[in-house]
Amino acid sequence: MLRVAVPNKGSLSEPAAAMLREAGYRQRGDGRELVLQDPDNGVEFFFLRPRDIAVYVGSGRLDVGITGRDLLLDSGAPAEEVLELGFGGSTFRFAALPGTADAGVSALGGLRVATSFPGLVAKHLAEAGVSAEVIRLDGAVETSIQLGVADVIADVVETGTTLRQAGLVVIGDPILHSEAVLVRRIGAGAATGYDQLVRRLQGVLVARRYVLMDYDCPVEAVEAAVAITPGFESPTVSPLRDKNWVAVRAMVPKRDAQRLMDDLWEVGARAILVTDIHACRL
Repeated sequence: MLRVAVPNKGSLSEPAAAMLREAGYRQRGDGRELVLQDPDNGVEFFFLRPRDIAVYVGSGRLDVGITGRDLLLDSGAPAEEVLELGFGGSTFRFAALPGTADAGVSALGGLRVATSFPGLVAKHLAEAGVSAEVIRLDGAVETSIQLGVADVIADVVETGTTLRQAGLVVIGDPILHSEAVLVRRIGAGAATGYDQLVRRLQGVLVARRYVLMDYDCPVEAVEAAVAITPGFESPTVSPLRDKNWVAVRAMVPKRDAQRLMDDLWEVGARAILVTDIHACRL
């Protein structure tokens, strides 16, 4: 039975559970179970702290897990990313008071850097050839500079509002662009059920990004229409009762659907319909 680690709480928990449900796996209902059997799919789920998941997977106790790229790299565990999951996106950056390190990361030498990700930050500084003191703090680190604990912070930056409220500015380029990822132990063989899990998750990712577009098209405009909606291997083109028209079906990126409908209308397509995809295999 495949053993899968799932975030028990935090920002990754609900999106991970939703993705697994869409992939056809059983998920807990009341949020209290720490171990959940899904015998129909040959999977056993373990609900753990996101920060601990890479450690359990890297130890070989669990086969795969869902966690953040930042947490994976910070853990130092012998686990590797195998699939980006498309949620939980964030940017990890240095920040400080104006004038502290105007020259960028290279000016952090000898300073104190507060962060909840000491492993990740220490590795980044070492790769940049910068010697700085890394101070581990759990939770929010923005006040550490005001309280004299640190000179610089390294933290997740989304809109930057919290940094500005603390009077801080971003230093240099991002340390890391993070998101939720599927991880497994480095060098591990594919456990029973692993390939199925990956295929299902990939199917969910495709289904979330694409929609089915159906439309009727004059025969003389088919080439122009198909150029707008090429699909994957090729769109489906079917004859209609009126020999001057055909029906076309293709998968298209969801974000482009409205623009593609406009373009199809311009070349003569009519009865354009868009349908969500709930599951997919390519």
